[in-house]
Amino acid sequence: MQKTFLRAGFVLSLAWVLLCFATAHATPVIIDHNCTDITAIPESAINQAKSTLHIAYGHTSHGSQLTSGMTGLVAFANTGGLGLTLPDNVFAWNNGGAGGALDLHDYAMGGDVGYHPDWVDNTRAYLDNPGNADVNVIIWSWCGQVDDKYRAGTLNSEYLAPMAALEAAYPDVNFVYMTGHVDIWDDADNKAANRMIRDFCMDNDKILYDFADIERYNPDGTYFEYVHDNCDYYDTAPDGTRQGNWAIEWQNTHTEGMDWYDCSSAHSQALNANQKAYAAWWLWAALAGWDPDPPADDDDDDTADDDAGDDDNTDTDTVPDTDDDGKDSPLPPAGGSGGGCFIGTLCWTFADTVGANPVFAP
Repeated sequence: MQKTFLRAGFVLSLAWVLLCFATAHATPVIIDHNCTDITAIPESAINQAKSTLHIAYGHTSHGSQLTSGMTGLVAFANTGGLGLTLPDNVFAWNNGGAGGALDLHDYAMGGDVGYHPDWVDNTRAYLDNPGNADVNVIIWSWCGQVDDKYRAGTLNSEYLAPMAALEAAYPDVNFVYMTGHVDIWDDADNKAANRMIRDFCMDNDKILYDFADIERYNPDGTYFEYVHDNCDYYDTAPDGTRQGNWAIEWQNTHTEGMDWYDCSSAHSQALNANQKAYAAWWLWAALAGWDPDPPADDDDDDTADDDAGDDDNTDTDTVPDTDDDGKDSPLPPAGGSGGGCFIGTLCWTFADTVGANPVFAP
């Protein structure tokens, strides 16, 4: 009798978790520069992500910033960086989740999302493999193609539409959209492409890891309008004069091992990979049910400030201009915002075979 009850409870719990994933994001989930305070994520949310998520990540060099940053974060947290007092190896990850680590299959699918239709075919092949039946998160990154696809008019047909089709085909999997890295040499197309991805995710309640937005802010929240993927910033684009490097400048005025940590960061600086790792853990925690209640963002990450104030939005009833009409846009309906890091739908997950506890799922 007890075994039958436990088995029924497990099946019911599993079915409810799958329902939560399938109906997860009734509002968008936007992970951007607002989501880089690693000290804000509670241990319980980290552990919930490790016990809930099975992630497959496809990328090439730029995308490795997330995972190289995540690798460096383990030792940084273990030694009390940023004042963290969490158990040793709490941020550990590996393919399979051995030893209680986060289950993340790095380089799970060949190439990156810039190679269409390869990335779509590789995703389907991966998910159709019975050995990957437990995978419930797919995330792809760009290399340098996002602005090219925008300019060619194929960003929708070769990225947004195929990703949405995959979501429909695999409803039990969370698909994470991503913006492309910043590019000072193709600044206008790069900004327009990434804005198109953001708008699509906002309008269609998608999950977005905003890679480009994270690259425009240092940890103090200082915004850099004209910036390259190595964190160099300029006075204008594309023919501007280099003014400095926000990551190196911040690193040089802060203590390594306490305020930041050294790690590999393809094409960029260690601090950039630090920020990417922090945001990645916000993403994992959010997908597993954490509701962080973040501060609102009233800066437009893709438009320069002007004297009229249209682009440096401070009006609480609007968000920065996203349709290029020179005016701030109205706030979306309740449950969303113009900033990032917001999570919506109330879902339930069984804590044991007898009762249930409510948590927020994205």
